[in-house]
Amino acid sequence: MRALAITSVKNEGPFLLEWLAHHRAIGFTDFLVFSNDCDDGTDAMLDRLQEIGWLTHVPNPGPWKEGPQWAALKQADAHPLVAQADWIAVIDVDEFVTIKTGDGTLDALIEAVPQATAFAMTWRLFGNCGVVAFEDRPVTQQFTRCAPPDMLWPWRASMFKTLFANIGAYAKLGVHRPRAPQDDKLAGTLWVDGSGRKLPPHYQRQKLFTPPGSAPYDFVQLNHYPLGSIEGYLVKYDRGRSNRRAGDFDMSYWVERNFSEVEDDSIRRHDAGTQDALTELSADPELTRLHNAAVLWRKERARTLLREEAYRGLFGRLLLCPPSRPLSPQAAKLMVRLAKAAATENP
Repeated sequence: MRALAITSVKNEGPFLLEWLAHHRAIGFTDFLVFSNDCDDGTDAMLDRLQEIGWLTHVPNPGPWKEGPQWAALKQADAHPLVAQADWIAVIDVDEFVTIKTGDGTLDALIEAVPQATAFAMTWRLFGNCGVVAFEDRPVTQQFTRCAPPDMLWPWRASMFKTLFANIGAYAKLGVHRPRAPQDDKLAGTLWVDGSGRKLPPHYQRQKLFTPPGSAPYDFVQLNHYPLGSIEGYLVKYDRGRSNRRAGDFDMSYWVERNFSEVEDDSIRRHDAGTQDALTELSADPELTRLHNAAVLWRKERARTLLREEAYRGLFGRLLLCPPSRPLSPQAAKLMVRLAKAAATENP
């Protein structure tokens, strides 16, 4: 089976090797990585990783009409690796597929629900955990506390990314799900959540989140580390999101994601395989040099940003801000009702 992971990166050098090692360990065989406007040498790392046979790197310089990520996905639609893949997932470098069934591999997940053609892998939001300084340590080991499994609000806690069988049912890739459904192929598709439960038929064409409060994490969840350290968040804010212009991170982004309510160590089952892959990668001296240079760049960039009043002010507000508190059931249901009412009034 060929399983393809597709991602788009900018200044992600310190995190790239852990992400690659983890996903190679769980069974992804191919990686298609687009890069744009890198200042930390991520693009050079990707070139080196391509030289040693770990991935395919496609530079994606601007300008773009719809942002770098959408431009990358348009290129990926026509890439040979997509045509050759049996299964595909579009995931970011701060997202880690965590498989809980069988031996923890993609094969085990697919065997658990053999009739499924699309797994809606719901985010598990991992908070900042009080980490202030950026450190060159595995993200999955630094940030171990996350949102509770049945949180109704914010709605983004129920958003998913899709692992889907490449059977021609969709003509285009998307950030969260495949797009352009092909009517003659949809009858052969079955969408399930991360617990293997069948999702309603309209998921074949739309929807970006699983039913709120359904806790769909029995077989697979998507560990999402959107914040990281406070210093690292400043650099992320400075960079901007991959599918939007820079400057749209603020306190609301932080507050809606900084949940550290429960400990979740389910990703630890993958540690041995990930470490084996990291050991293989670290044996390459050039790759190690580039990784260390990216770490140094990130530390220096954080120090530079803290000399600016706007970033220093944001840094102070983040220090003041406690972890986000999940809403009470009553308040969460109120927010859901308000959202449904707004959707009805503004279809």
